[in-house]
Amino acid sequence: MSGGPKRDRAVDVVDGGLVWPLIVLSIPIVLTNLLHVGYNLADTFWVGQLGPEGVSALSYAWAIVFLVISFAIGFTVAGTVLVAQNKGAGNIDRVSSVAGQTVTFVFVVSAMFAVVGFLLAPQLLQLIGARPGTLEYTYALQYVRAEFIGMPLIFAFFIFQSLLQGWGDTRTPLYLMTASVALNVAIDPFFILGFQDNLVFTWLGLESLEASLYEATGFDGLGVMGAAIATVLSRALVAAVGLWLLLSGRVGIQLTAADFVPEREMVTKILSIGAPASVEVSTSAASVTVLTALVALAGADAAVGAYGIGSRITSVVVLPALGLARGVETVVGQNLGAGQVERAKRGVYAGVVIIVSALLLFSVGVYTFAETIVSPFVTGEGAATVIGIGTEYLQIISLSFVFLGVFYIVQGGFRGSGSTRVAMVFAIVGFIVFRAVFAYVLAEPLGYGTTGVWYGEAIANVCMAVLAGLYFLRGTWVEGVVVDRRGQGPASDASAQPGDETSGPVANGGVDDR
Repeated sequence: MSGGPKRDRAVDVVDGGLVWPLIVLSIPIVLTNLLHVGYNLADTFWVGQLGPEGVSALSYAWAIVFLVISFAIGFTVAGTVLVAQNKGAGNIDRVSSVAGQTVTFVFVVSAMFAVVGFLLAPQLLQLIGARPGTLEYTYALQYVRAEFIGMPLIFAFFIFQSLLQGWGDTRTPLYLMTASVALNVAIDPFFILGFQDNLVFTWLGLESLEASLYEATGFDGLGVMGAAIATVLSRALVAAVGLWLLLSGRVGIQLTAADFVPEREMVTKILSIGAPASVEVSTSAASVTVLTALVALAGADAAVGAYGIGSRITSVVVLPALGLARGVETVVGQNLGAGQVERAKRGVYAGVVIIVSALLLFSVGVYTFAETIVSPFVTGEGAATVIGIGTEYLQIISLSFVFLGVFYIVQGGFRGSGSTRVAMVFAIVGFIVFRAVFAYVLAEPLGYGTTGVWYGEAIANVCMAVLAGLYFLRGTWVEGVVVDRRGQGPASDASAQPGDETSGPVANGGVDDR
């Protein structure tokens, strides 16, 4: 890996302490996830200037775009796992090959999603309730198709982020994401509203410049489609910078043209890790859809609205757990690659302690101030009803935040070992089966209505954490990781730490999915 000057920001998670490196690794991931919300907030604000139809259109469009992204993004997990395990195993020369082929694979997959999504966009929008002929449908169709056209460019950044995460560098993706959001916020109003009646010029007192620009260009914006184009462009530019960093070797990983050529063995490995991870990532979004249907069955429109608000608040609360889980992936992957099984397990334990401490505080805060948190999201007639139901939801579900956080951390450990099928099974059982069954039984046969749905979700969170935790304690998830560590042959106890449970060779270059 010779070449350009290196500015490797990777955190050392194989030697020394564990807690602080895990925190340093995870905080940028949490901040990057929060910045993703920045895109949505900027789009919502400026599209809102077009009227309520624009905001409704975004709701329809995001339901499709986010589902596709959540499914396709699972394949980037393969890049994180393979880079982490190869780096830990000392196979530094293989890291470039893994990274390059993952870029190629994810780009091809995203291009396929883009074509299919573009063609099926009208049917998908109708499937979720958008009515052809309405302004909402027209706007949503424009947004969805623009996003699908730019899907490969959007995923170029996601894969860059995942590869660097596996290497142990989460700061560089954060810096690029910050630049991307800043650019998106800056260009959004102009792509959406153009140079006429644009609030930016009013705020800055530049109405005369606005008039001159409009007179010269006649550009009055692209409406909702402009929001999608602005997002794609801002992501594409930072993705280009990310690719340049990988090609130049300035971030520790250095790619050459030969690294992008796919090989059957590596593609098979990426598929075996990425496909289950894609299903796992999608289960959370699917769970919200299922519970929304149950809430509609058990209650009125006010309950559906309250659940929509509550579920979004919950998704923000658990962002630290999601970020920490991705950090645990890297810690587990690198340490299992290095044959340090006990240290990999300690990484998971450290993550559990950190997230339990954080979410206990979050739970107390959310339970105590639930009504205050919900109130700003709804006004007007019927607001009191929605606020009351939303408050009840948050107070009940906050009691299970700690268990949900523990579940995410343990899942991160499974993914880091390459056991993505295990993680997929627990996600399906927990998010889909447990939540649907408990919520339905409490809401309908037992007659607790929407309150039963809230308790059903909370009980499911507890059960899925306990179930995944018990499997974690078995220890079999650590078996069958990356092999052939440099100078030591297959991953055995040749370099295992005292107390490690691995011994003997494991499957060639494989990743176990037990």
